Amino acid sequence: MVNFLESFLRVAQHADGGYQPILPGLILLFPLVGFVINGLGAFLWRDSKRVPSLVGPLAIIGSFAVVLANFLAMHAAMPHDPAIVSLWTWMAVGDLSIGVDLQFDQLSVLMLLVVTGVSSVIHVYSIGYMREDPGYSRYFSYLNLFVFFMSVLVMGANFAIVFVGWEGVGLCSYLLIGFWYENREFASAGKKAFIVNRIGDFGFLVAMLLVFTHFGTLNFVEVFAAAPETLVFGGGVVTLITLLLFLGATGKSAQIPLYVWLPDAMAGPTPVSALIHAATMVTAGVYLVARAGVLFAMAPVSQATVAAIGAGTALFAATIAMQQYDIKKVLAYSTVSQLGYMFLAVGVGAFTAGMFHLITHAFFKALLFLGSGAVIHAMHHALHQVHRHDDPNDMRNYGGLKNVLPITWGTMWIGTVAIAGIFPFAGFFSKDEIIWSAGSYGYTVLWVVSILTALLTAGYMTRLMVLTFHGENRSGADVRPHLREVPAVMWVPLAILAVLSVVGGWIQIPESLPALPAVDALHHWLEPVMEPARQVMTEHGLHQAHESPLGGGEAVWAIMSTGLALIVVMLTFRALVHRRYRPASESETPTGFAGILYNKWYVDELYDRLIILPLLALWRGCWRIVDVGLIDGTLNAMASGTRMVGWVGSLFQTGRVAGYMFWFVTGVVLILALLLL
Repeated sequence: MVNFLESFLRVAQHADGGYQPILPGLILLFPLVGFVINGLGAFLWRDSKRVPSLVGPLAIIGSFAVVLANFLAMHAAMPHDPAIVSLWTWMAVGDLSIGVDLQFDQLSVLMLLVVTGVSSVIHVYSIGYMREDPGYSRYFSYLNLFVFFMSVLVMGANFAIVFVGWEGVGLCSYLLIGFWYENREFASAGKKAFIVNRIGDFGFLVAMLLVFTHFGTLNFVEVFAAAPETLVFGGGVVTLITLLLFLGATGKSAQIPLYVWLPDAMAGPTPVSALIHAATMVTAGVYLVARAGVLFAMAPVSQATVAAIGAGTALFAATIAMQQYDIKKVLAYSTVSQLGYMFLAVGVGAFTAGMFHLITHAFFKALLFLGSGAVIHAMHHALHQVHRHDDPNDMRNYGGLKNVLPITWGTMWIGTVAIAGIFPFAGFFSKDEIIWSAGSYGYTVLWVVSILTALLTAGYMTRLMVLTFHGENRSGADVRPHLREVPAVMWVPLAILAVLSVVGGWIQIPESLPALPAVDALHHWLEPVMEPARQVMTEHGLHQAHESPLGGGEAVWAIMSTGLALIVVMLTFRALVHRRYRPASESETPTGFAGILYNKWYVDELYDRLIILPLLALWRGCWRIVDVGLIDGTLNAMASGTRMVGWVGSLFQTGRVAGYMFWFVTGVVLILALLLL
């Protein structure tokens, strides 16, 4: 027991004499303890808000503090090899041995910083947002568990432990999306997310079996070191493994065709949406592809598939966001689109660029979701005061809110220009690197798609801001006096995320940009992890730089991209700010092409006709034929036969002596007759 606790809290010095993980188990222990305490609180102190308000956020802040200490220690040592913390052996069957092992390297520590850091801010924000909810303690319990499983996913040193975290975040998404389970629609959204993700999880599971079959282990260090010698570059095995892994990533990170669960996930509380979209679940797929970069580098067909689906998803989701009126659904489709950017990056081999955009996206997307939550919170409170039941999520019921929600307005504009890719905000640096990578590596079509998507992003986000904060107020004369800015516990997290949305991209500044110092911190930090994949691609001529499709250096295209995005923002603002919109109750349903986008290209309806309805018909047929006809029919026939035998027997058991004598004599006569024949 003592040895276990020592390994849980601190491991032996790293092999190269440098980095030594600091209290690694506490990163998992803090949120797990928070989950238990808040879970018990849901029964023991249901009406008290004090304990969950303290335990919930402090558990994650504690984890963030430990991660930050490990980051600083690793930054000082910069080890080339990962440090493995072995806690105990989970299972040992034949040649299969799986340990509960945690891996500390530059990629996992970077992801942990994002997960625990952004989650800490979201937990603090939740104190104000969920204050009046009767499930307050249960909410923080689920939220802590979510961060625990995401940390397991990120820290896992083998595919099996990652899969445990992978399934854990799926479970927590079901619990949090359907948090208000009394509402049938919300509960169905939770089930939809859970079921759709099972499709991707099947791919992940089969990929693990193939990895073990060909490597005899599931440990990352051993698999990735042996991959170049064990597998054939571009061979069927590595292609199949990576495509199956990408199927898992497609489900978890909501890419075509498994993206349909994420927009419906807006049924949960808004801080949950921020947590899922910015810091946890949906980034897991991108992380998995980056973690298995060596395998993907050996499978050019898989890389092309990842890049193509990522680019297609980015453009497709952006078009849908252009015509949505639910503020959270605009941001949901925006997340699907931005995740497509990340997959485009890792698909063309720019793994660091993909992780860079994952980091900056976590900042401005958390900001935008929490900002939308502030708007919804203020509208819901005001509508409740006047006993109206208008939809507090519909932007057609907003307008002119900048005067009553000035902090929310200012911080959300920062998030908007950041996601639009305008200099010098965070999104400019990360998105520009992805666009430039697609062009310079010779993927001209993907380069064009990425630029078009960037312009659409600037357009639909400006539309969101105009409909919400500018123009004429449409909430109603009775509602306007009750609109108030959110309390400090909610706007302070917005301010923190706004600062990060400005400076978060400064960790990677191209040296070609004029008048700016070149910063290569992120590439330098991730180099020990990404170098093996880069070497594989370089050896096979996959990372040869090409001239940009239209000529010019990176600085030229960086300036042009931010200029185009700024033009789109200004033109969209001018076109919409003076347009008169009607409240949702008075608005007509969009028609024509706008109606197609409003109805999300009718993909859900197509899935219903091609998949859901046939499956329901099959299940009903199985119920009628197999369940009712065969199983119930057989059992009912046996029961009827038993009753018949009992009824016949009852004819002989009358309790009358004369009757017994009659049947006795009859029997004797029959026996004698048979003997005489």
